[in-house]
Amino acid sequence: MIIDTHAHYDDDKFNEDRDEIINSLKEEGIDIVVNIGASLDSCKKTIELTAKYPFIYGALGVHPSDIGDLNEESFKWLSEAVDREKIVAVGEIGLDYYWCDDRDEQKRQREWFVRQINLAREKNLPIVVHSRDAAKDTLDIVKAQRAGEIGGIIHCFSYGKEMAKEYLDMDFFLGIGGVVTFNNAKKIKEVVEYTPIEKIVLETDCPYLAPVPFRGKRNSSLYLPYVVKEIANIKKISEQEVIDITRKNALTVYRINK
Repeated sequence: MIIDTHAHYDDDKFNEDRDEIINSLKEEGIDIVVNIGASLDSCKKTIELTAKYPFIYGALGVHPSDIGDLNEESFKWLSEAVDREKIVAVGEIGLDYYWCDDRDEQKRQREWFVRQINLAREKNLPIVVHSRDAAKDTLDIVKAQRAGEIGGIIHCFSYGKEMAKEYLDMDFFLGIGGVVTFNNAKKIKEVVEYTPIEKIVLETDCPYLAPVPFRGKRNSSLYLPYVVKEIANIKKISEQEVIDITRKNALTVYRINK
């Protein structure tokens, strides 16, 4: 059975058929999903999903693009919310400079990234790290905060082998999803080839980043077998080995007893 370590089933794109899709997952070989909070609203919806579905766990955090949500009062709510049952990580946290070239805003992203790392340390939870167009600053903060001691996943890993080595040396797992199936994803394919399968976890980031042949359409955990197949081809191992090992990895990083 496959574990989707990073999904967003709270997203509005699932409003019309959310229950139908989620209820179909087990029959299609997906038995655990970790829904990831990215804003305060999505964190609240994530908590609702974990209460409704026995096989959905949650991570709570505020994405760098949504840090406008954060102030002392809302951070206090977040700090208390991560204590809830079935919350297994602090995330999605990190840095995203893709849409942000304002230095003050980038500084604010860094400050809240550090605070959320510290929250994870306080709560003894792993972190789920988002990093886009901010490779050096993300790595510098992770190192300075000794986040390797906390552990976690570098979500939707998008950098090269040299950066992968930095995170692997700190014992992080790399999240690999639909992008690895893209024809132009040479860099990510090289990272998958380089990275020990024991340090890879499967993810969708759904409803985003659907794999080939569904690229550009709404993604879901149902498409993870296409990611499994591509990783198996790159690593020259069986698809079942990919499923079994990445499942063990996911249970380990999220400390889920299953």
